[in-house]
Formats: sequence, C-alpha cells, structure tokens
Amino acid sequence: MPAGIEVVRGDITTMTVDCIVNAANEAFRGGGGVDGAIHRAAGDKLMQECMKYPRLPTGEAIMTRGYRLPARFVIHTVGPIWQGGTAGEAVLLRSAYASVFRVARAEPGIRTIAFPSISTGVYGYPKRAAATIASEVMLANREYFDCIQACVYSDSDADLYREILNTPF
Repeated sequence: MPAGIEVVRGDITTMTVDCIVNAANEAFRGGGGVDGAIHRAAGDKLMQECMKYPRLPTGEAIMTRGYRLPARFVIHTVGPIWQGGTAGEAVLLRSAYASVFRVARAEPGIRTIAFPSISTGVYGYPKRAAATIASEVMLANREYFDCIQACVYSDSDADLYREILNTPF
C-alpha cells in the first residue's frame, strides 16, 4: 500500500480523522446512503449550515463543520450519475475528488481525510472504474496529508481498492 493511504472497511461517520467526505446530491439537503448517514450522525446543525447554500454542482465541493461527528469537518461533493460512460462521467468524478482535495488543502488544520466510494451507490458508477479514478487522485495528493483513507463498506470493495492502489498506474 502506498505510504499515506489506507483502505478501511467501516462506517465513515465513525472515522476519527480531521475531515470526512460526503457523497452528496446537487440539492445539498441530505439524502440516502452515505449522505443520509452523515446527516443523521452530525445532527440538525449540519442541515442548517447546508441550507446556506442553494445547490452543489456535480464535480464541486464545499466544507462544513462536522458537528456531532468525530471528524471536525465534512467536505461535501457531488459525483456523477453513471450514464454508460459517454456523458463525461470520468471527468466529473475526477473533478469531485480533486475539488475535495482543493478545499481540504485550503484549511490548514486538515491533515487526515476519509473518503467514501463516490458515485458507486445509487448513482451506479462501476466500482472498479470509480476506485481507479479515486486512487489516482489520492496518490496525486498524498504529499499534502498525513493520512488519506478510502473508507468502504464491504470486504470486496476494500479488496478492490487494495488491488488498485498496489498497481502502478
């Protein structure tokens, strides 16, 4: 495994890191999956802060406080909905990950960050393709952080990330 990057199987809402990443939707008002879990765990104040922003475009990111989460911050990003790979999904997914890193690097206190597998749930992005993009962007940004975690839900997802991260690009 490359230095500075870890694959963790678990619940992102319980990660003790400076910042967790939320796979949000464009409405930026909570939702299902990771988004809903983060909002439930953080409490109502997270939603109140999110209400300050009208929408979050696909590929962009914004930071809020973590409230009741162990993480001090949440960086919300919107990944693309899979449409067969011909609608610029790879560019948008790469942009979502890169936007998170830009926001995180602008906050001096963020040295550790945990990512879910963005767009691979209800948005239907193929897991291997998404993990490859995520891994490439994580590797490109590892020098700026003490630890970057790919926090995944299943053993098979963890195995996939480990395989990809140990493969030269």
